[in-house]
Amino acid sequence: MYKRLSLLVIALLLFNCSNDPNAMVSHLNGYWEIDEVTLSDGTKRDYNFNDTIDYIEVSDSLSGFRRKLKPNLFGTFESSRSEEVFSIKIEGDSLNIYYKTPYAEWKETVLNANETQLIILNNTNKDVYIYKRYESINLEDFK
Repeated sequence: MYKRLSLLVIALLLFNCSNDPNAMVSHLNGYWEIDEVTLSDGTKRDYNFNDTIDYIEVSDSLSGFRRKLKPNLFGTFESSRSEEVFSIKIEGDSLNIYYKTPYAEWKETVLNANETQLIILNNTNKDVYIYKRYESINLEDFK
């Protein structure tokens, strides 16, 4: 039952997110935090607080990297210094990201990318990740 539900969710996302893959590439750059994940069995996990965020940088040659960062109270970031290098391929009407590290290789499909949201399907485990643009915490708001 959960597999059918997750396939339905993925199918709905694919049909509702029929964006031009070329247009989505420019929205990948920047700081992103996970908002929610829908696992392949249909289970949803909300992320109310993230202690790390993803920084994604894409070059003109459709290659780039993703790095985990940890925001601090001073408005800067601590970096893990490890990067996941990737290449981007537009295949048919899909925007695919191919990652390669010394430990693994995998493919993700960008279902939607705009100024505020990034939705990615991990093709290996079939989990769907929904990201939102990272906004730093302004300590002045708490005074």
